[in-house]
Amino acid sequence: MYSSKELELLELLEEKGYLETKLLADLLALDEETIESMLEKFKQDGILLGFRAMVNWQKINRHDVTAFIDVKVAPKRGRGFDDVAERIYRFPEVTALYLMSGAYDLQVVIQANSLQDVASFVSDKLSPLDSVLSTTTHFKLKTYKHDGILFTPQTEDKRLNITP
Repeated sequence: MYSSKELELLELLEEKGYLETKLLADLLALDEETIESMLEKFKQDGILLGFRAMVNWQKINRHDVTAFIDVKVAPKRGRGFDDVAERIYRFPEVTALYLMSGAYDLQVVIQANSLQDVASFVSDKLSPLDSVLSTTTHFKLKTYKHDGILFTPQTEDKRLNITP
């Protein structure tokens, strides 16, 4: 079980990303050694997986293609979806992979340079896998919000107030 300070630290890291140990210690009213110890424990326990910057590539005109591929799979006896999931997440194009409820079993998220690269991934790498029965591909057109961060500027509400 984790203490309230440990949970508070995790929530702070999840919201703000990487922060200096001294700042974390000040914010949580703990000493730096305690923070370092907590961070090391989180890493060893596989709870803290890393830190990443959120970049709005649209602002600098970089137009990569993000595809969400729904995959229907025939699960393997005794292994379920794990074997095919492992084969899929090893492809370098794959940025995320989820086991889903609903009509499809897996959702694969890939990053590619072009629509042709996505088509090649689906036809040459994904579809030929033994367990893959079918795929449906969707493309990201625009990002409005990702991981709680807004990508579009908020506009002021210009509607007039209605009074009784």
